[in-house]
Amino acid sequence: MRKFALWMWLIGSLGATVHSQERAPQLLLHAAQCLEAKQFLPPSKATKLTFGYFLDGKSYSPDRVIYLVKYAAPVRSNGLIFAIFLTEHDGRQSFNIQNNASFVLSENEPIGVSFVTAPLGGTWTQEHLASAIKQIEKQPRFMVGVEKLSAVDASISCEAYTDPK
Repeated sequence: MRKFALWMWLIGSLGATVHSQERAPQLLLHAAQCLEAKQFLPPSKATKLTFGYFLDGKSYSPDRVIYLVKYAAPVRSNGLIFAIFLTEHDGRQSFNIQNNASFVLSENEPIGVSFVTAPLGGTWTQEHLASAIKQIEKQPRFMVGVEKLSAVDASISCEAYTDPK
């Protein structure tokens, strides 16, 4: 009887883990939709992309920033990081992409991250992005089907530093 109960608990736990990895939070999904709409995500033949995120409400107070990582593959320790500022205008949430960089986790670097392509800004920006990556590494990764990224939710707006002025 104990083995059966343990087996059922294990199956339930694994099922919950798989389910949580598949259901990305709305905030992450909306940010990823904006990245796709603004053509920040590289072309891929994958049907699902792997993301992680960290919401920072302190560094740029009163603004909130979502740091979003798009991993190269589900178990890889490299990818792209984006800094996306969140604001509200007329009841709509606005996602404003302000920085991005390509990175590899590296024990040889003082900040634990090596930037393949450096972000805009200087050392402070690199340290801040590295800190966000470390926070994201402590949290679950989420798989998002590419079909969910093709259309931006009508309740949000997307902007980027690359937009024409």
